[in-house]
Amino acid sequence: MPTYNERDRLRELVTAAFDAFTAAGLDGELVVVDDNSPDGTGALAEELALQYRLRVVHRAGKLGLGTAVVEGMRAAGAPVVGVIDADMSHPPALLPTMFAGMRQVNADIVVASRYVEGSGTREWPISRLLMSRLACIMARGLTPVRDATSGFFLIRRDIAQGVRISAGGFKICLELLVRGQPGSILEVPYVFVGRTAGESKMNLKEALGYIVQLRDLHRFRRAHRAPAPAYRQFVAAPARR
Repeated sequence: MPTYNERDRLRELVTAAFDAFTAAGLDGELVVVDDNSPDGTGALAEELALQYRLRVVHRAGKLGLGTAVVEGMRAAGAPVVGVIDADMSHPPALLPTMFAGMRQVNADIVVASRYVEGSGTREWPISRLLMSRLACIMARGLTPVRDATSGFFLIRRDIAQGVRISAGGFKICLELLVRGQPGSILEVPYVFVGRTAGESKMNLKEALGYIVQLRDLHRFRRAHRAPAPAYRQFVAAPARR
């Protein structure tokens, strides 16, 4: 869980995540990677680590979401790792369902999706929704996943560790879907809720970086031919807040 100025809802998310783990009988942990947040996010994470199975990685400055995810996966000890936002945009209650689906179909990656049957978005500006849908459409030539820019997913740790991540921005899921060359992908629905606290990290620089990322990933695909992955969608009642 990468954080930068996410103190407002961190306690709520951590509590919800561990409640979900306990209810499902999962031995889960959270890894918070904090980029020296001036609002005290890192200090609150350390406080929560006294109560929960939570590791905190402190970084010297704002080094970017992509590299934070990589460091968090390195610090994790489980055979399955994942990414979730700290602002409650992603429902922690869905984590056990994602893991169960992964085991059921032996998937290498499970992507929580805003754009499959049973999913949706709430409290999100139409401009951001249109940008997100366009970004996903632009990725269709690289992966069958409908929400390839999702920031909420699980992946086998051995696949993630074998990938050299080039993107430093938001779209690390797409990077792993292409460079990780997974054999099986599962996409599950959820309702994305726009943040009600803090500030979005999306900006023009990130959008332009996505264009460059697409170019690089197409070059990778041409140079590293691999069989198309088995792709499935899991339709269920979407988890909410």
